[in-house]
Amino acid sequence: MKEYTLVKNAAGRMVPDKVNGENVIPYQGVGKYKPSQRKYSRSIPSCADYPEDGNKQVGSLKEALIKSGLKDGMTISTHHHFRNGDLLANQIFDIAKELGIKDLRWFPSASFPCHEHLIQYLEDGTISHIEGSMNGPLGRFASVGKMKKMAVLRSHGGRYQSVQDGEVHIDIAVIGASSADSFGNANGVYGKSASGLLGFALADSEYADRVIVVTDNMVPFPCVPWQIQGNNVDFTVEMEQVGIPEKIISGTTQITSSPDRLLLAELTARFCEAAGIIQPGFSFQAGAGGTSLAVGEYFRKIMREKGIKARFARGGSNKYLVSMLEEGLVDYILDGQTFDLDGVRSMAENKGHVWTSPFTSYNYHSKGNFAGIVDVVILGATEIDVNFNGNVVTHSDGYLLHGIGGWQNCLFSKTVIIPVPLFRDRIPVIRDEVTTLCGPGELIDVIVTERGIAINPLRTDLIEATRNSGLPIRTIQELKEEAEQICGIPEKPNLGEEVIAVIKWVDGTIIDAVRRVIV
Repeated sequence: MKEYTLVKNAAGRMVPDKVNGENVIPYQGVGKYKPSQRKYSRSIPSCADYPEDGNKQVGSLKEALIKSGLKDGMTISTHHHFRNGDLLANQIFDIAKELGIKDLRWFPSASFPCHEHLIQYLEDGTISHIEGSMNGPLGRFASVGKMKKMAVLRSHGGRYQSVQDGEVHIDIAVIGASSADSFGNANGVYGKSASGLLGFALADSEYADRVIVVTDNMVPFPCVPWQIQGNNVDFTVEMEQVGIPEKIISGTTQITSSPDRLLLAELTARFCEAAGIIQPGFSFQAGAGGTSLAVGEYFRKIMREKGIKARFARGGSNKYLVSMLEEGLVDYILDGQTFDLDGVRSMAENKGHVWTSPFTSYNYHSKGNFAGIVDVVILGATEIDVNFNGNVVTHSDGYLLHGIGGWQNCLFSKTVIIPVPLFRDRIPVIRDEVTTLCGPGELIDVIVTERGIAINPLRTDLIEATRNSGLPIRTIQELKEEAEQICGIPEKPNLGEEVIAVIKWVDGTIIDAVRRVIV
């Protein structure tokens, strides 16, 4: 029997008033919820409890977990800098199972198909639930109601916010690093398992009760640059291999060859040019998907032709963005995560390739962040509705198969453009109402499809700027109707009443709930 009552939030969505026994705040609107409490802080440590010579190294991950006090009901955090090449998370819970530990909350910055191994521990109670973005098998497992407790999905910035605000208390953080010293200083820039940066683990290192740094490249003190400061670390461990760097290249990291997707990218770039966004000193962010990469290449062409240099590009870095930096088309890459080995190399070699964190880039409970400074951001979506609301976590069949990442945080950029095909597998992407609400339509400015471009009516400046551009500007309702003429009106997903996951907004409120898929 579920211990929650459904209430209507400001977006008109029915969401639970409690999540896993804890009171939560329904979404109140963009910028409407203002926290009044002070930042969370862990208990005060003392140097008297740590080795005077600074050597915190222990013999194994198992020993570090035992010394950290691993017990039932704890929250264990990991990061995803190795993406689908992560080797640590599975080992942590193998050890927990061996020790007979139960009811753990796993708090990853994201999970990947490599973590399918953990389903057995969700089934036997070693792990009670996941609070973090889920991709693939774990999301499918949760979607059919098999997870013991509700999943909680947050953006990258929302994850940092939840830790600093005390919404999530991390008992033990395990941080994989490609280089570290025995004191705990660590980075992801050097070593055989270099992944680029460790920004997603920053909050964990600062707020967790116990912090374990694991590396396969233990170097003499000092390990520089120290992306993680040893003063925040309890134990260090050296093992044979912490990650497979080749597998950070998960997902599409090649420019699309699809004619339809290339058309999407070209229309997106032409729109930005017509709207006056591409100008000297502008800034942009695009993802690592095939269409987004193609947008960047069209940007490159326009910038070369007009002699335009961008001040900075926000990343996910990849070989295409790195080549723009090295060609002199951008002054800086402000890197949030590294999507290929060219990005890793560039971070080590180029002074203009700067590592950032979810605090600097995305944290909504801070004194401003980088997102609002970006002139244009190119994002994806699984669904958009006629009110420009966006969905990035579920498909139209209701299955929870993707994470939020930085998507919600990027919505605060000056112009948000979502290039999407009009339909996928003959299922329209533009709907009357999205299956799951992840971002409010008031923050989404432009939808680009291969059959036309829809501008949010709130953006009268963009409508006016592109009025005589020759671009195929249409209403979003017209695009929806055309998709339905081709594909028909899609059936609604077969969902039950049980809430299996909630979607947090950037301020920690509940913007939507995900229901169980009936199979």
